[in-house]
Amino acid sequence: MYAYKFRLIFDDVDGFVRDYEILAKQTFKDFHNVIVGSIAGLENKELASFYICDRKWDKQVEITLIDMNDDEENEDDQRVKKKAIMSKTHLRDVIDDPHQRLIYEYDFLNMKTFYIELLKTFNSTKGISYPRCTASAGEMLKTASVSIENNLEDLLKSNEILDEEDEKDYYDEDDFQSLSNDIEL
Repeated sequence: MYAYKFRLIFDDVDGFVRDYEILAKQTFKDFHNVIVGSIAGLENKELASFYICDRKWDKQVEITLIDMNDDEENEDDQRVKKKAIMSKTHLRDVIDDPHQRLIYEYDFLNMKTFYIELLKTFNSTKGISYPRCTASAGEMLKTASVSIENNLEDLLKSNEILDEEDEKDYYDEDDFQSLSNDIEL
């Protein structure tokens, strides 16, 4: 039985690499699960899609986690020729290039884009459980949005403290009384 070896990279983190081996008969849902399971910070709660790409990384076929077909056309529909569902699409049905390229997009609200390339095909080894992550380097960084939210929260708290201190240090009732006496109505 044939298996594929893929390399996944994440451009947002230097040195982030994962290698995966997966059987040709397995589905993209199996591939999705091994990716999510091997990358700290990803959970199986978010939507995701694979895109089969040409050599220039242009998206050709979208393979979604759930059936998201609708009657409305959007920008992606014009670029992507076909759509499929991960649980019903076997790798062997769409992998046709010896250096096949894929894009894996995870969490559409806080998008993470991974680039995947087929490294080789080989005969699977009996007794080994596929799919599997065979090499791992680099870790995901905290997302910028979480960092911004935490910094904003800290800033608001510090401003509240400063505002209270400013009022104590600079203003007292006598200041307001003298201002009202100076203003003629």
